[in-house]
Amino acid sequence: VVGSYYMANGFGEGYFGMQYNSEKERRILFSVWSPFDTQDPTLIPDSLKIKVLRRGEEVHIGEFGNEGSGGQSFLRYNWKAGNTYKFLTHIKPDGEGNTVYTSYFFAADENRWRLIASFLRPQTHVYYTHAHSFLENFIPEQGYRTREAFFGNQWYRSKTGKWIEATETTFSYDATAKAGVRLDYSGGYDETSNRFYLKNGGFFSESTPLGSKFNRRETKIPPSIDFDELDLL
Repeated sequence: VVGSYYMANGFGEGYFGMQYNSEKERRILFSVWSPFDTQDPTLIPDSLKIKVLRRGEEVHIGEFGNEGSGGQSFLRYNWKAGNTYKFLTHIKPDGEGNTVYTSYFFAADENRWRLIASFLRPQTHVYYTHAHSFLENFIPEQGYRTREAFFGNQWYRSKTGKWIEATETTFSYDATAKAGVRLDYSGGYDETSNRFYLKNGGFFSESTPLGSKFNRRETKIPPSIDFDELDLL
């Protein structure tokens, strides 16, 4: 559905996922907020701006505002509904008071990992926090259409290299739902595919209660990723 952001890898300082921007354009979007709190990116001091360390081929780099401000990157990529795509985000302090955020996208149609970007966030010392996913309609006029996304086989990797499977999630929603402006939102677990899902729009009648918890079955099959190869992208 045009106007949808299917966000896979959310973290404390940004997000990474895919968008349906128009009938002619779809994007893979990765953004990191500046530690300087403003809605206008032109007001950010140079010392607190997000810095680009690496960028993938055909990736566009810019700034964004209105939801906080920071660094933004996107790849125009004609992803297809029904396919499964993989998102990988690496967050690590650089030892000098900053943190580096790097995201990769597995282009299933090309059978390869693609670097989106690597950003440095100044005056920050964190690893991955506040893991979450969301489903957004960013064009209100498209609210009459239903959009849905499935999230499966999610894993975390500790700083010691241990893979931890994510099998539990808690459902939440935004201010629009809390105010009762829209009631057509749901989330949960699809037993057949062993995946979590999010769904909104189209004026369907079901609403999932805030704070609902869901679990999926363990696969016990951690991702197989050559991180040295990713460093060369």
